[in-house]
Amino acid sequence: MEERYLHNPVLLKEALHFLDPAPGKIIIDATIGGAGHAEEILRKISPLGILIGIDRDSESLKIARDRLKKINDSFKLINTNFKDLKEITKDSGEADGILFDLGISSIQMEEGERGFSIKNVGPLDMRMDRTQQFTARDLVNNLTEIELSQIIRDLGEDRFHRRIARAIVYARKKKAIETTGELAYVVSGSLPRKKKRERIHPATRTFQALRIRLNDELGSLEKAVRESPGVLKKGGRICVISFHSLEDRIVKKTFREFSDKGIFDLLTKKPVMAQEIEMSENPRSRSAKLRAAVKR
Repeated sequence: MEERYLHNPVLLKEALHFLDPAPGKIIIDATIGGAGHAEEILRKISPLGILIGIDRDSESLKIARDRLKKINDSFKLINTNFKDLKEITKDSGEADGILFDLGISSIQMEEGERGFSIKNVGPLDMRMDRTQQFTARDLVNNLTEIELSQIIRDLGEDRFHRRIARAIVYARKKKAIETTGELAYVVSGSLPRKKKRERIHPATRTFQALRIRLNDELGSLEKAVRESPGVLKKGGRICVISFHSLEDRIVKKTFREFSDKGIFDLLTKKPVMAQEIEMSENPRSRSAKLRAAVKR
């Protein structure tokens, strides 16, 4: 993994501003990953504050634990899906803040064996929770052409979804698609030459779609955000960093609904984006959008 990602979490300054962590507060990092945001949060809520870190990935939690214990032990790490946010935190008392830093972590991306990366070839896995039975390989080799096309269209927002799905089904008739490299090759070969010259890899949207579908990322996000008012105390804050339009759309819609119902006050009328200097230092931040709200 690249150290710079661990030491430069996306929109850190902005997330801290909207979360407003202070000594004695209870803050939930619902996607703790390698603890990039959590490290700074723990510093600011100490002493007497408590950090609750949640992640589906047990390997990320090991990294987070090693990083946080260098500060103090005022944290609790939970290996589960944040979708059950209210149940997970029922014994912790109402929280002063919740942070979601969505999508794939740099830790997962840099390890080829996890199957998330196009450039680091590995088995076609993509499980955030490695105890989960099904992998991306199962989706790619077992779904029908229509099902693949719909997933790539709806979750990858790729207008060439039919061509890609057709190519995948054709390729797997000869041999099962086993690796990220094989899938990337099949997808790239199905697209027009012009598409292959774009800045992002031509298979990026397909990989995104399969990952989101396999891990039910959008369903988990919507459930957790809808449960957040029951977890926050009055004046508690929620901050969500998303990386593509599907995530941002869910957050925007839910925040607006809660605002109209008098549950939340919006802290960000428009999404907050990374500054140019951060974009140049951390390419992952280019697509990041931050939205925040406070419970009335």
